[in-house]
Amino acid sequence: MQLVTVHLATIIPAIFLGAYLLSQSKGTGKHRAIGKLYMSLMVITAGVTLFMPAYVGPQLFNHFGIIHILSFVVFFSVGRALYAARQGDIKTHRKNMVGLYVGGILVAGVFTLSPGRLIHGWLFG
Repeated sequence: MQLVTVHLATIIPAIFLGAYLLSQSKGTGKHRAIGKLYMSLMVITAGVTLFMPAYVGPQLFNHFGIIHILSFVVFFSVGRALYAARQGDIKTHRKNMVGLYVGGILVAGVFTLSPGRLIHGWLFG
């Protein structure tokens, strides 16, 4: 349960920070500062999920499920987006950050609402 608490404590602010970043002016100091926080939260939450066993669907080593692929996608996307931003490759940065939000938050969020998942149980009984 402690991992779920850490996961929720990092992903909930990331949901709002990511939406804010996608909707606001880019390239400002504020954008960079909030972006670093957002990326940090996403890396922490992806790391935490690797320690959370999958209870729905097929498993690898009685622990990892298909949803864990998204954790590695988050690591790749954050690293690629950060590198691209530092290189001035804004197109690649933007593509990875939008993909991070869509895949790491929206798609993963839909998975959490699947029957048998903890959040589904909390929300729908």
